[in-house]
Amino acid sequence: MRKSVKIKFSDEAKQIYNKLREKASSSKIDRMLLSAIDRKVEIIRSYCFYGDTIPHRLIPKIYKKRYCVTNLLRVELPCFWRLLYTIRKDEVEIEIIAFIIEILDHNKYNKRFGYKKH
Repeated sequence: MRKSVKIKFSDEAKQIYNKLREKASSSKIDRMLLSAIDRKVEIIRSYCFYGDTIPHRLIPKIYKKRYCVTNLLRVELPCFWRLLYTIRKDEVEIEIIAFIIEILDHNKYNKRFGYKKH
């Protein structure tokens, strides 16, 4: 039996998503990002291990603390944006939850992972 994949957004990710949706009608970049996120979410729904796996030692502590993350996947979006998500198993129902933690631009991604500008 194939398990269904349920997509959930963190409050922070939902906020960014809604902001992009609000600005999409007047901004080509925001419309492009929103469309890319929607496409990637559908891919994740059909294959939950779609993204690049982040090594456990590189998972930001804030994700481990705030969301109890034990695995993290990264999906690249246009304009150097990233979508970060974790996979969880629902113990009550037979389903997998792809929990979208954050949608962030390149600078915020670098800061979150402690990368320095060269």
